[in-house]
Amino acid sequence: MLSKLCRPARRFAVGLVSVLAIPGAALAEPALWAIKDADSTIYLFGTIHALKPDVQWRSPLIDKAMADSGDLTLEIIGGDDPAVMQPLVIKYGLSPSQKLSARIGPERFQRASELAKSAGMPPEMLEIMRPWMAAVSLSMAPMIKAGYDPKAGVEQVLLAMAREGGKAQAGLETPEQQVRFFADLPAKTEDDFLASTLEDAEEGLAKIDSLVAAWVSGDVPRLETEFVTEMKGEYPELYDLLITKRNEDWARQLKTKLAGSGVSFVAVGSGHLVGPDSVQAQLAKLGIKAARVE
Repeated sequence: MLSKLCRPARRFAVGLVSVLAIPGAALAEPALWAIKDADSTIYLFGTIHALKPDVQWRSPLIDKAMADSGDLTLEIIGGDDPAVMQPLVIKYGLSPSQKLSARIGPERFQRASELAKSAGMPPEMLEIMRPWMAAVSLSMAPMIKAGYDPKAGVEQVLLAMAREGGKAQAGLETPEQQVRFFADLPAKTEDDFLASTLEDAEEGLAKIDSLVAAWVSGDVPRLETEFVTEMKGEYPELYDLLITKRNEDWARQLKTKLAGSGVSFVAVGSGHLVGPDSVQAQLAKLGIKAARVE
């Protein structure tokens, strides 16, 4: 998948961007939408990319939608494959010729080093990272230390279901495209990205726990506040790049897919399915209505 700049990193760290265990929340479930025409149905499901393994988020409604679907589409395919991602990280995320400490200054680097140590990451690893890569790494590391596991993320569960059912799998973007959304940020924006990550770290994991609790309960207005409102107001250029433009592209792809036939399941970071520039809003501009499935 996706307020401050580090929040989109965590939420689609992603991929590169996350649930509080609520064993008794049987009456609530994450939100699910659908778009339809005469011979097609496409389910739209918002995901969290890293979860605590004991979280219960699946429901009969979600399982049936997945079972009825003939294929699964995610943001990317291969984001969990080191053979795919490591070359991209080396190419776009590392800069051995320019030390990070020299680029961001000793005070910020000291703060980054402290955060890295607290998460069990050797600070020397930071020195060869570009700011965006350091920001993503420092955002995710405390979550993993606290028990959030990318292997327990929604995409991994859906992929396992698709493979077990022999369903085709596809991505809306390539792994390289997704990495380059961060790697191609203007230099100042990239530096601000890391600076705000260091500031945001002080809020701790309570904010993430609150966000994923909203997700697991299907609280769309709260998700919009968490994912969209502050980011759009404080960082409009980044919001346009990481949210609006991608949602526009995905809506066009979904329109093409809807012109076919059959039932499909599409899962993307939850931040893309809430707010005034959501995938659903972009579909509406193309004359396609998305309705929440109850």
